[in-house]
Order: sequence, then C-alpha cells, then structure tokens
Amino acid sequence: MALEFTSFSEKQRKVLTWWHDRAPTSALDGLICDGAVRSGKTTCMSLSFVAWAFYRFDGAAFALCGKTVTSLRRNIVTGLLENLRALGFDCRDVLSRSFVDISFGGRNNRFYLFGGRDESSAALIQGMTLHGVLFDEVALMPRSFVEQALARCSPEGAKFWFNCNPEHPLHWFYTEWIQKAEEKHVLHLHFRMEDNPALSPRVIERYASLYSGAFYERFVLGNWVAAGGLVYPEAANGDYTKEVPATSASCSYLSCDYGTVNPTSIGLWGLHGTVWYREREFYFDARKAGKQKTDEEYYADLEALAAGRSIAAVIIDPSAASFAECIRRHGRFRVQKARNDVLDGIRKTQEALRQGLVCISPACSNTLREFSLYQWDESASGDRVKKEHDHAMDDLRYFVATVLSQPEDPFFAIAAER
Repeated sequence: MALEFTSFSEKQRKVLTWWHDRAPTSALDGLICDGAVRSGKTTCMSLSFVAWAFYRFDGAAFALCGKTVTSLRRNIVTGLLENLRALGFDCRDVLSRSFVDISFGGRNNRFYLFGGRDESSAALIQGMTLHGVLFDEVALMPRSFVEQALARCSPEGAKFWFNCNPEHPLHWFYTEWIQKAEEKHVLHLHFRMEDNPALSPRVIERYASLYSGAFYERFVLGNWVAAGGLVYPEAANGDYTKEVPATSASCSYLSCDYGTVNPTSIGLWGLHGTVWYREREFYFDARKAGKQKTDEEYYADLEALAAGRSIAAVIIDPSAASFAECIRRHGRFRVQKARNDVLDGIRKTQEALRQGLVCISPACSNTLREFSLYQWDESASGDRVKKEHDHAMDDLRYFVATVLSQPEDPFFAIAAER
C-alpha cells in the first residue's frame, strides 16, 4: 500500500527540493541525511532521488545501493515503487537482473540495484556509467564499494545521495564526508525522530525504550558516539533476572559457545508464553579446572543439560566445527550455525532484553557474573568489545540473533517447534 503523505517537516521539504533550480543548494554535488532511526529521511530521499532524475535526465542510468539487494528492496524499493505508481509513474521491476525501468511524461530511466556487503562488492559496479547514485545505510558499506560507485558518476550534473544511522565517531564516512561536507560540496541534514511528522509522541517514546547506551545515543538521539562501559548495564543490575515459570516450556533450544582452552558455555532456553527464559546453563573453564575436556565429554554435558527435553536445535558457534560434527554424529540434536555479527547481535540482544522477550534465571550464575564484567573496548578505533568474560555473553547473543530474529530483519519473531 502506498503511503499517504499529509505533511512534511522542514527538513523533509529540504530533502525533496534541495536540487531544484530555485533552491540555493541546487549547485551542490550531493546530499547526506544522517540521524535517528524512523526520522523520515529514507522515504523522502528515495522519492526526491527519482523526481530529480526525471527532472534532469531521460534515458539515463542510476544506482540504488544497500548493504544487500534484499535489504534495499525491503527498506526502499518496495515502498518507493508503490508510491511512484500511485503518482502515475510506470514501473517495471526486473527481478532477475536487479534493475527497475521507470517511465513518466515520455521519459524513461533505469535504476540498477546493488548490494555493498563487503570489499568484493566493488567489482559489481565497475565499468558502469551512472548519472546518480543513492546509498541507503551507507555507514554499513565498505569504503571501496562506495568510492567505486561514486567514480562511476562521471556525466555532467550527476549527484550523490547518502543516508545512514550514526556509527562510531571514527567511522570513515563520518570523518571523510560528514565532517568534510562543505569541502565535498554536499548538503548535510541531521535528522531526529521529531523531524518525522508521521510519528506520534507515544511512538517516539516506544522507540526510545528499545535502546540503551551507545545505541540509544545513535538510534534515538542521532549522535555519532563511541560505545563505552558495560555492554548490558541494566542486566548487570539484575533488571532481566526472573524465576522460570512452573509451566512446561512450549519450545526449547540450546545455545553454545565452544572453547578448548577458553571456557565453554551452553544455555538451555525455554519458551513460556511469549518470553524465552535461559533456564539453566553449563559452564566449564579449562584453565581454572586444570584440565581440558574432549568433544565427547562436552557432548555428555550437553545431554545432561537437555535432561530428556525435546530440543528444536543446538545453536552453535560457527567456528566450532569439531564439536558440531560430534553432536551430529550422535543423531539426537539438530545443529544450527549461529549468526555471528557481533555488533548487530549485541544490539538485538539489548532490544530483546528491554522488550521482555528474554529473561535470565537466577540459576544462571555465570551469565549474571559476565553481565557485570562484559565491557566495550574504549581503546579501540571502532566498536569492539573486550575479549574477556564473554563466553555466556556470546552464547546468549547467538541465541537471540539466530532464533528470535530473521536475517536482516529489525523485528523479532518467535520460533516454535512444529
């Protein structure tokens, strides 16, 4: 369904008109919109990008870029095409070749879709000639991909369009583009949630409740700040510690961070209503014990933790190949590799804890201990956590990132055994 626009904020109107001949900013080469989530920058930018393309060009090629083509379609393309069709544009989406042909008023332009997931993505866009490029969530893309796409914009009148949520203040896009916006000859607009007239105060308050620490500063206040202190400060205070209900769990998982010399941590998770409880845990520190365990010994510990319960899957550290194979060989448990994006997993875990989707039993003493010790590395040049007191934290993150959320999906889903 196309969006119904009842009004635009002042910043949204600037996004829609900055390139027009009558605007004082029309001679600039590009636009950067950064700031809070849900602040109304993405929808206006994509509409403005297409409007500018048809105002200036006919028969030209443009690029829409996201971290992946899947996320680009979800964040921009699907809603953009619905809105354009409602405005009278003819849109032909060629899924097999990742481009969209758009026509209006006798003009036709082509918009290619690209994903900038990693350094190899730069090769996808080499050799093209583009009249403009829009980067959705540019801070999540490698610099090589962005610079390769910009180098393709050689025709006279080509412009660059960037949007993103803030990251670490030493991030290359912040230091090379936002801090040098005037030097780069681009317009920089900083958005807050209040700049989106579609959000009510109640909705803004709800979004604010999802985040804490650096993620609150970035996603709610829109600031480029470094992460510091405890990763889960509220959990360290016991805010998410609750007794497990007496009822039987409707679904159960095991999550595992495997170590040989380093500790091995395994959590048993049970779904009670709509809340996942970390009911029990196994934790073995080979250094403290003065001996190492074999994979078969760890498997016996896994069996004991499951205690005859039906387990949907064992979510396991992707690097633990030998232990995963040991589990498969016994034939009782299904093995599922964990999604292991550390920063995204921490953010999702914070959200799950704050929304009450995940709780920790008082019996899980090692998890509670690590909550009070797990810290951001403030000496790092980017967002990193200290590789200390992180084993239960890793298996907790594996569970949330793999079971509670779908790939590239900001919303949580409950997994139930069929």
